[in-house]
Amino acid sequence: MSALPTALRRHGKNHVFGRSTRHHPPLVADGEGCYLIDADGKRYLDGSGGAAVSCLGHGDREVIGAIKAQLDKVAFAHTGFFTSEPAEQLATLLCEAAPRGIDRAYLVSGGSEAVEAAIKLARQYYLEKGEATRHRVIARRQSYHGNTLGALAAGGNEWRRAQFAPLLVETSHITPCYEYRLRGADETPEEYGLRAANELEAEINRLGPDTVMAFIAEPVVGATAGAVPPAPGYFQRIREICDHYGVLLILDEVMCGMGRTGTLFACEQDGIAPDIVTIAKGLGAGYMPIGAMLCSAKIYDAIDAGSGFFQHGHTYMGHPAATAGGVAVLTAIMDRGLLPRVQQAGEALDGALRARFGQHPHVGDIRGRGLFRGIELVSSRETKAPFDPAKAIAKKLKKAAFEAGLICYPMSGTIDGRQGDHVLLAPPFIITDEQIGELTDKLETAFSKVF
Repeated sequence: MSALPTALRRHGKNHVFGRSTRHHPPLVADGEGCYLIDADGKRYLDGSGGAAVSCLGHGDREVIGAIKAQLDKVAFAHTGFFTSEPAEQLATLLCEAAPRGIDRAYLVSGGSEAVEAAIKLARQYYLEKGEATRHRVIARRQSYHGNTLGALAAGGNEWRRAQFAPLLVETSHITPCYEYRLRGADETPEEYGLRAANELEAEINRLGPDTVMAFIAEPVVGATAGAVPPAPGYFQRIREICDHYGVLLILDEVMCGMGRTGTLFACEQDGIAPDIVTIAKGLGAGYMPIGAMLCSAKIYDAIDAGSGFFQHGHTYMGHPAATAGGVAVLTAIMDRGLLPRVQQAGEALDGALRARFGQHPHVGDIRGRGLFRGIELVSSRETKAPFDPAKAIAKKLKKAAFEAGLICYPMSGTIDGRQGDHVLLAPPFIITDEQIGELTDKLETAFSKVF
């Protein structure tokens, strides 16, 4: 064990500006498969993959070896001067595996960067086409698209947006597709999906079709609402509306993509292809910061036929070591048969959660796809009434689970940014059936302490 943790404990202070000024987390010292280990030797089952990041678990020797091998060649070369073999390879692998029409990959360092690039590319696409009036973005309430200002403006997470509202560009937000809360008692899931999707058409017409450039949505909503899948037919109708009005469809798969829901791209299960799709998190599996904005050939060709230059960029885009990590992660997902494993383990996890918590008096809904599962918490199952936000249920549950040796991702504000609580689970793709049992055991321990 390194002497550094001991020295830090002895001095009793640090200079890291962390997520909270009042909470100092334990030092992580090691990672092994589905576990993280702190400096005191305590083991934590990583039931959320951090934030749906660590899809391969911790300590994968092949991925680490690929990154080290690239570092032995060249760590960094600015893309204003060079491309690199791993960047070219990663772009090819992604585009060959992507939904139909996707033809180019813009390689960045994370999800927020990917979404920023997507929004800016949408605007430039219409400028190149001579449709300068198109500048509006439509998104959904209770969505999350990143923390940089453009991505934050697109997102509908009120808690994250509130204090920065004066800095955010105006964005329209329609009602989310949220069957548990919003489907009428007299509606079939298909009828509800159609009604929810048609809100997009109404909003396009309200704003003026010639002003709208893009609609952005998560195929399966992640952090803000807790693994909410779309109703049947929802995205097919969304695609029809976008095509009819000439609006670009941007799908944000930063959290739900790269195999997390059981297919490499989450939208595959909805039978549609976007014009632009953003990915990150699972693309690097936590081994390197890597993300990508993928676009269709028609968008790339419009830039090529016009200015020939995308007016955007980041210093570390296409980073050779990061893209080498991405190649290794993507190869591992495909070559190790991990997509079928996600489907099988996802069904096992769903079954275990329903068996353990399906009749719990404070569990309203268990949902998700693959190894991307959410549990919505309620004060009453019968009325679906949420807990009083002052009770801070999500915060207490996160603490209790962590004490029990489980990392999970509880959040508050599930319903409207203020009310509602949920727990998000996104364990590594390599989780075993025994570890699924351990996850539910430890989560039950946390529930018992909080409730």
